[in-house]
Amino acid sequence: MKFLLLLHRDEGVAADAAFVTRISPEYAAYGEAMAKAGIILGGERLTPASTAVSVRRKDDRTEVLEGPYAETREQIGGFYMIDVADIDEAVKWAARCPAAAFGTIEVRAISPTR
Repeated sequence: MKFLLLLHRDEGVAADAAFVTRISPEYAAYGEAMAKAGIILGGERLTPASTAVSVRRKDDRTEVLEGPYAETREQIGGFYMIDVADIDEAVKWAARCPAAAFGTIEVRAISPTR
């Protein structure tokens, strides 16, 4: 099954250069472990939520709003797409992610294609 691990974190923490330098080797090791296990399908770090735009259509009119859709303390800072046996295995990999120590990892199954 395919899952997204959505990495929610406080952008203030993630913007601290010393913190990023310290945690980068942990992310590298995590990525290597997923690659060695053959489960990683992709993943990327995202730009700050302040660079986002939100798009919606209303009555055939497109609205583009600057910034994230929801105002929350934690924003999505990145993601991993993995392919594992089940939700339990996905949760185990999420718990190993360095971001779990300072944020929240949302685990979402990818809906199977028709």
